[in-house]
Amino acid sequence: MILVVMGVAGSGKTTIARTLAERLGWRFQEGDALHPPANVAKMSAGTPLTDDDRWPWLHAIAAVIDTWRAEGASGIVTCSALKRAYRDILIGPRADVRLVHLAGEKAVIAARMAARKGHFMPTALLDSQFATLEPPGADENPIVVDIGAEPEAIIQALEARFR
Repeated sequence: MILVVMGVAGSGKTTIARTLAERLGWRFQEGDALHPPANVAKMSAGTPLTDDDRWPWLHAIAAVIDTWRAEGASGIVTCSALKRAYRDILIGPRADVRLVHLAGEKAVIAARMAARKGHFMPTALLDSQFATLEPPGADENPIVVDIGAEPEAIIQALEARFR
């Protein structure tokens, strides 16, 4: 099984996915690490990415997923996956890939973003993230997690589900 942990910037994707992967003994890939340098520079400057900026990045993440699947490995990858079209690239017809949507209120996420250090994504881009977000539909069979709980509680609930 492979999980794609999605959500807007600051929703806790990395914290939750990395810890969950460690506890389950699964592979982990930080999707942001696969951004080309031009994307990181653009976001660092406060400019939202366009779809054209995102396509190569999404295909790079999909390639990681397909490699894990070919190897028979379980893993967790993070990706904002804000639009249905993006999730179609990452998940599409792959029945063994599940979507976990970390959803929460903008004010909660903005406070978390303001408190974190060393991340390239400025809080100023949060509005564009929410404007772009197309929450997954029921037909995508998402696991929707309210991020209002403490990360440890979220991790424990997901661990129990996938152990």
